[in-house]
Amino acid sequence: MKIAADLLHYDPLWVPKVPAWARPRGEVQRDVDAGYMAGAALNSLDNLVRQDVHWAGVWRQRLALQGAAAAVNLTGRREDESALRDTNYLRAIGDDPGPAGHILLAWRRLASRTTSCDAEIVRPVAEQHLGLHWDEGLAEVVANAEDMVASSRPAPILAAEIAAAVYRARPDAELLAFWLADMLLAQKFKWPIPVPLLMRQASSPVFKSGENRKRIRPGGEGWGRAVFFAYATAAAEACDLGIELAQRAAKLTTVAPKLRAKGGADVLKLLLSDDAVPASWSSAKLSARGARRLFDRLGELGAVRELSGRSTFRLYGL
Repeated sequence: MKIAADLLHYDPLWVPKVPAWARPRGEVQRDVDAGYMAGAALNSLDNLVRQDVHWAGVWRQRLALQGAAAAVNLTGRREDESALRDTNYLRAIGDDPGPAGHILLAWRRLASRTTSCDAEIVRPVAEQHLGLHWDEGLAEVVANAEDMVASSRPAPILAAEIAAAVYRARPDAELLAFWLADMLLAQKFKWPIPVPLLMRQASSPVFKSGENRKRIRPGGEGWGRAVFFAYATAAAEACDLGIELAQRAAKLTTVAPKLRAKGGADVLKLLLSDDAVPASWSSAKLSARGARRLFDRLGELGAVRELSGRSTFRLYGL
């Protein structure tokens, strides 16, 4: 197997780690303290994004899967990460992925498309994947996003504000509110591709308040502080995942020269760019049988993991 030069490139194993003091622990009373924690955590994440590591694709898509699972849970459905992964990778081309599968597609699009808050990007997600009717209220919120990005206010504040604006205009569009918050945050940071963050914290304690631990809705009392905490936690977890994937990617690139399968370089690139690859994957250069042998070999070398836990219809990833 001919290994492309870019596949043999080793990214430094150093990945920014959010300091312990910037990770929410217990209740913080002052908004300014919560904002300071969010800023510090997002600064570490910004440093990671700007490294443009060669495993950034799998990193973003793994975060997208986590975000989609949280979004599905918020709708009252039961599909977990494993079920969503199956829906995405094992369905036939052209098959409807179902409501939960469409939510996953929305977050996968967030993690793979150019950063932009314009209607051309947002409307298809709202209509095709989140089942929302596009109206003047949503259009106006999206149209105002450009002015928000141009302001001097910090990114997490703007993210909280645009989510609240979406919810005020359309209470049925709460998932889009979380989705658009991450898009605007990325645009404010000038990231080429967004990083799924906020939705993953939707059911966490940071969005609960009062004695009854009632969930804080976008724009509700305590929303701004909750968003600060959520971004601090999400950024820390994203950096932690980056550390883990950097080690796994290093292992994959180390064993790559030992492989001889024709067309195997394409599989290795997929493993670095997506959450998972089906064992049945094939191409003009590599048959499905050859791919299965390749995955078996990579597994023996400790370079990939089998993600489904099944003996058939297997899925592999870092």
